[in-house]
Amino acid sequence: MDMKGLIFVGMVLWEACCMANANFVFPVERKFKGPVTSLSAIKDHDAARHGRLLSAVDINLAGTGLPNSVGLYFTKIKLGTPANDYWVQVDTGSDLLWVTCSGCASCATRSSIKGVELSLYDPAASNTSSIVACDEEFCNATLIPGRAPPCQVSKFCPYNIQYGDGGTTNGMYVRDLLTYNLVDSDLNTSFANSTVYFGCGVNQAGTLDSNGDGSLSGIMGFGQASTSVLSQLAAAGKARKIVSHCLDTVRGGGIFAIGEVVEPKLNTTKLRTGMVHYNIILKDLEVGDETLALPIDIFGSGNGRGTVIDSGTTLAYLPSAAYEQIMKKILDSQPDLNLITIEQQFTCFIYEGNVDEGFPVVKFVFEGISLEVYPHDYLFPFRDDMRCVGWQRSAQSKSSRDTFLLGDLVLSNKLVMYDAENMEIGWTEYNCSSSIKVKDETTGAVYTVGAHNLSSASSILIGRILAFSLIILAFLTTF
Repeated sequence: MDMKGLIFVGMVLWEACCMANANFVFPVERKFKGPVTSLSAIKDHDAARHGRLLSAVDINLAGTGLPNSVGLYFTKIKLGTPANDYWVQVDTGSDLLWVTCSGCASCATRSSIKGVELSLYDPAASNTSSIVACDEEFCNATLIPGRAPPCQVSKFCPYNIQYGDGGTTNGMYVRDLLTYNLVDSDLNTSFANSTVYFGCGVNQAGTLDSNGDGSLSGIMGFGQASTSVLSQLAAAGKARKIVSHCLDTVRGGGIFAIGEVVEPKLNTTKLRTGMVHYNIILKDLEVGDETLALPIDIFGSGNGRGTVIDSGTTLAYLPSAAYEQIMKKILDSQPDLNLITIEQQFTCFIYEGNVDEGFPVVKFVFEGISLEVYPHDYLFPFRDDMRCVGWQRSAQSKSSRDTFLLGDLVLSNKLVMYDAENMEIGWTEYNCSSSIKVKDETTGAVYTVGAHNLSSASSILIGRILAFSLIILAFLTTF
């Protein structure tokens, strides 16, 4: 082992005991295939997600967005020189790109996911890697006083993440080359790379240290922080801080792009500033032709938490006042239904007719834009002719009781754009099995980005899609 390797191993052991313009592609795959047998797995997944709660990039998608089959989504990235592959979960709600590293005794080394071979990242094996020191500007930007391990001059920069589902990871920051697929013409890509900062995990615990059961080599999260990988790429002139996705429940898969979408045109509304997540203010909530009478502070203009748009969440979560009124109006539209409670949390019933003809449309009204949710979206098929209601009551914690959290249940079959540069979000009804056009800011060229379905050979009900963003912070901020 060379001196670089000896230094790195020493650091690992010490830490373990003591502490835009381009278009590029990441192919995204679903973690768990096939229908779920337990509906509670959906809410367990969402609960864990909420604890982790974020030119153009074309990301290959898989899935249908239907909650009767649940799965996390992952992609294969390349790090280092020579470039090696690492399978990482993609997560819009978390704030760090990290991978498991050599010297880690508690990291997963095998996965139950077919075709996924796990690797440990070794900085010593890469010709372009370097350890981030405490006195570097990047380290100072990531450390939050009182919420991160101490960092001393001449030492390496530590990270420590505590997830809401019980998982923890810690280690050090490194920088190395991230290789991606550059979109260089219509529906065509080539390899490109950029130096990025990310976490090198030397200790995993809780839900992150198990082998086999869907284990991966790390997590990539997207958000709005200046230290995110997305922000790093933007600062290097290689990307725009604009993310768009179109989740297809008809054919599966869909479209994911980072960059300015020039076609189709979207109506937008302003994002709330100072928020960790993509958060907007709700003006009204309608069921059918009737506007609900709700407390004014529930909409987010006062102390309410507003409305979070998060494609990493499967269902849709509403404050109690909104949940109760929506459920009453939906169920009152068909008073003869024989309601069944499944797993003590899902309201289900047998319905053989056309749900769009028998139940009302739910409309979320924002400034300058509205989001219509059709019965076939919020009444998802479970088995046979049974339908289950996808609306769920928000968790009754102090921090989340007034939060509207809208996930794939209401975002599917729409092109949704998150613009962190202009602090806007927008959407439109769209055929997600078609294509969109994105702009290359350097050349002015407009390229076509088409739909993908990496799991087209699998069951049509293959779960939901996670959007794709990268943020690096030293501590996770939760709801």
